[in-house]
Amino acid sequence: MNNYHKQNVVIIGGGPAGLGAALMLAKRGWKDIKVIEKRPSADYYEPDKSFSYQIDGRGQKLTDFLEITAKLADLSVPNTDFYFTIIQKDGTRKTTKLPIADSQRKTAYWLPRASFLDLLYQEIAQHWQDTIQILFNTECVEIKPHSQNLEQLEIITQSQNQEQLTFIPNLIVGCDGLNSLVRQTLHEIEGKSNLFAMQQFPSPSAGLKYKVLTLPAQFPLSAKEGDLSTSTMAYGIRSSFKGRKKAISLGLLPLKNPNQPRTANIINYPNHEIWQLSTPVEVEEFIKQAFPQLPIEKIISAEEIARFTASEGGKFPMPQYCSGLYQIFGKPENNQGTAVILLGDAVHCFPPDIGQGVNSALEDIYIFQEILQEKQDNLAAALPRYQNLRQNDIKALIRLVQISYPWQYNQDQLQKRLWSINFFLRLLLNRLFPILFSPHSFLLIQNHELSYSEILHKSNRTTQILSILGGLIILSLILMFTSSH
Repeated sequence: MNNYHKQNVVIIGGGPAGLGAALMLAKRGWKDIKVIEKRPSADYYEPDKSFSYQIDGRGQKLTDFLEITAKLADLSVPNTDFYFTIIQKDGTRKTTKLPIADSQRKTAYWLPRASFLDLLYQEIAQHWQDTIQILFNTECVEIKPHSQNLEQLEIITQSQNQEQLTFIPNLIVGCDGLNSLVRQTLHEIEGKSNLFAMQQFPSPSAGLKYKVLTLPAQFPLSAKEGDLSTSTMAYGIRSSFKGRKKAISLGLLPLKNPNQPRTANIINYPNHEIWQLSTPVEVEEFIKQAFPQLPIEKIISAEEIARFTASEGGKFPMPQYCSGLYQIFGKPENNQGTAVILLGDAVHCFPPDIGQGVNSALEDIYIFQEILQEKQDNLAAALPRYQNLRQNDIKALIRLVQISYPWQYNQDQLQKRLWSINFFLRLLLNRLFPILFSPHSFLLIQNHELSYSEILHKSNRTTQILSILGGLIILSLILMFTSSH
């Protein structure tokens, strides 16, 4: 078998999954890799996408393979140094260090999404310019069977200046997110099959709306001279308002770079009062009343208030996945067809409750790499193997998102307390009887050596044992009650 098929790849989407997949294939010897990205540059600042990533051991499988984990660490705040300060409405503060439940697991690293994207882009620019070409300001507008050969797919792109380009690749990698055109195309080609239709599942955090406020680097925490925020500190700033439709918090995650602007997340139900405000004046007044402990006029500019007001923000998606992870048309290994694979949010998407969005995407790429190695880059053999190996883990991941920590956004205090009781009960029982009981799934996810399927199995087993014990206790109480009468 020749390797001509390793010389014609189009990756749709230039986010972490797209750039990570490009680097992985390049390192494996693939050539002529094109990444289609609608943003104007890798470091393009998008306020409502300026959230942070925690790259854990699962995501580091790929960064280790790409030999960039040391560079990642230099740009990041390690979870071993994660300090969190809560600032109450009266200005009182309490700082705690995030406990490390398992000292044996790999250090995880916190950094902004933009910093991680720039790290991947710089790796391409410095080492793979002859292999990887990123077409910025370019959008994939259509994917269709080739007019002269139905066993090949044709990609039509359009740049910002309306220039159209056509590609007929041997491999298409769909890294284009929840609204993936690659997945939608496969769904249309499949006809009545639901292989590429997203299956959706409920979650208490699905549908929550979020917006991001951009704050200055080292912004003042009070009117006191020199009382400034610390870049490597995480903050939770509580408001003076009460009630589900009015209470609000500002959440800030740590940054390594002390000169980089901070971003404050606001997350609430769609019917929250702040989302109903339509003018910058209303928003500014609401924020000033909500946070009397902060010198708002020194922190948030009029321009930022106006941008925040005009922004549509975003909503947490429902946990969802599709069963089909690939499709092969013709014989791509003989340059007579096109293979397609879906990675990251294009195939599994969910709220950010457990920090696995980017990590699961990077693990997708790493597992794909392992199988390409095993199958000597034969796509006809590798892609079915990848689906068989990854499919159950994706299903387990979606279930874990539903049960692990969906109440962390203060939607319901009772449910959050019940979750806390369950969490600490499992932690205690695991320490007393480690053979019988596993820790809570939220902790198990942090162990990158366990697959999502293994984590869900351990969680379900503990739930079954607790249910049996609970049933026995209730039965004993009933018997005691009846015997005493």
